[in-house]
Amino acid sequence: MEKLEIKDISMNYHTLNSETTALKDITFNVAESEFLTIVGPSGCGKSTLLNIIAGLLKPSYGEIIVDGKSINDKPPQIGYMFQKDNLFDWLTVWENVTLGLKIQNSVTEQKIRKIEDMLKLYHLWEFKNHYPKELSGGMRQRVALIRTLGINPRFLILDEPFSALDYQTRLSISDEVFKIIKKEKKTTIMVTHDISEAISMSDRIIVLSKRPAIIKKDIKINFENTYNSPLLRRKAPNFRIYFNSIWKELDI
Repeated sequence: MEKLEIKDISMNYHTLNSETTALKDITFNVAESEFLTIVGPSGCGKSTLLNIIAGLLKPSYGEIIVDGKSINDKPPQIGYMFQKDNLFDWLTVWENVTLGLKIQNSVTEQKIRKIEDMLKLYHLWEFKNHYPKELSGGMRQRVALIRTLGINPRFLILDEPFSALDYQTRLSISDEVFKIIKKEKKTTIMVTHDISEAISMSDRIIVLSKRPAIIKKDIKINFENTYNSPLLRRKAPNFRIYFNSIWKELDI
């Protein structure tokens, strides 16, 4: 059974004089531990769709289903990473990564140990008493991801998570984040404008049309096992084939 189902989602925005349809009859499933990316023209409603899945917006029509049950009135536990890392500069790395647990009043010895293990595994333990301004952009993004994973969300949502980074750092940190997500086996939905980034990180890509957005194409991404990271996948023979196929579908 699919872990997450987005069923017949439509979103209409109303003004005094008119009604604008942002999303129209969006339906797709996300399997457990799958990394799915949504691409589409600017302004087509990608972030709106993420916010509906996260329970931050209520759709005009349709429902979100988890394990066969509608969760429109009670969204599942979501870990949400935004374009900026949103770390608090006056808190240390340790204080930042444990903040979510404190807010949820769910600090336990087991959860603290899990965060300690992630900091050590992903090379941040020696920086736990540093402040965000003392870290590189890539390190800050890793801290933000560990903070998000620390609350043990059922689903992970990434909204243009690398767009604030320079190109070289973006390539490097996307590689690191991909490996962390795969190791933690999190079901992930990402939005990006970067086609290459989408192909290199995803198991599947959904292409949306211009507004009102519909699903134009649902593409399964497959690489040989030797291409087992985003950086290596960019060198794969079929990378360019996927790129050209997605580019043709985008109404740019």
